[in-house]
Amino acid sequence: MTRPTLAITLGDAAGIGPEITAKSLLDHPEVRQVCRPVVVGDADALRAGVRLSGGDPERVRVLDSPELAEGRPEDIDIVQVGPSLADVPYGELSAQAGDSAARFVMAACDLARRGLVDGIVTPPLNKAAMHLGGHPWPGHTELLAHEFGVEDFSLVLSAGDLYFFHLTTHVSLADAIRLVTPERTDAVLRLAGAFAAALGRPEEPIGVAGLNPHAGENRLFGDEDADVLEPAVRRARAAGISASGPLPADALIPAAVQGKWKLITVCYHDQGHAPFKSVYGDDGVNITVGLPVVRVSVDHGTAFDIAGQGIAREASLVLAIRRAAELAPGWGHVWRAAQAAA
Repeated sequence: MTRPTLAITLGDAAGIGPEITAKSLLDHPEVRQVCRPVVVGDADALRAGVRLSGGDPERVRVLDSPELAEGRPEDIDIVQVGPSLADVPYGELSAQAGDSAARFVMAACDLARRGLVDGIVTPPLNKAAMHLGGHPWPGHTELLAHEFGVEDFSLVLSAGDLYFFHLTTHVSLADAIRLVTPERTDAVLRLAGAFAAALGRPEEPIGVAGLNPHAGENRLFGDEDADVLEPAVRRARAAGISASGPLPADALIPAAVQGKWKLITVCYHDQGHAPFKSVYGDDGVNITVGLPVVRVSVDHGTAFDIAGQGIAREASLVLAIRRAAELAPGWGHVWRAAQAAA
């Protein structure tokens, strides 16, 4: 099988993105066996990352197009986007770095729309820096959805064959409660069902976590579970999606970790992220379901506190690259299934 070409955005140059990108592509020959990686970002920032990782910055090779990438293990191929970031200091919020990090993602999306890359892998960007740079997106996921013009999408945390779909992500808890609507719940359950079908498991059970403690406990702790989530589960089941719930999150999530569920939906960011990261750490990745191309990300941030020290761990990025390479050849099935379910 032809190795897919993956665009790896560099992330925020003030953080650990350049370092973990360099380590992933120079120290892990298995990455080249499954894909042709092409960095989308700034060559000077990447060269600095190579130096931090103990490598030779001359190994950075600037290309005009991903089509020219040869995938040689001795080189890191990069498509330059925007001006040099050589003067951006590590560990500090920078409007320049934030603007560039967003533009790296936009450029990768453009390459994907033009059919020049088969998937996108994203090291971390800093949301505050991105906002300083004039891009007021809540995060990567929403920026990607905007670039591809999609409205139904979900941030999905994944470890192995376990997937956590999110109804809401980078909003306040008060806004998350407001945004758990019938329409949003229906859309995410359709995406989860389409994803299961694309994986060849259309009857895979999908556990729906309740919004309130004990899934509302028969309205003792709120009405949202009874008024929003229960009817959505019934509609999903009527449409042939094997949804169940809402179930108390403190029971559902441990059961999923123990292997009793493969697909679950959670209502807000920390309901999914906190237990997932506690259990899986660097063994988890972030997948966006609902885009026309596969996008996989690390499940950690820019780590300004250790940026520039050469001690950042690249394990999550290596895993993200491998997962993107694994999913990219069949992602058309995921996209078509999601479109059909919309």
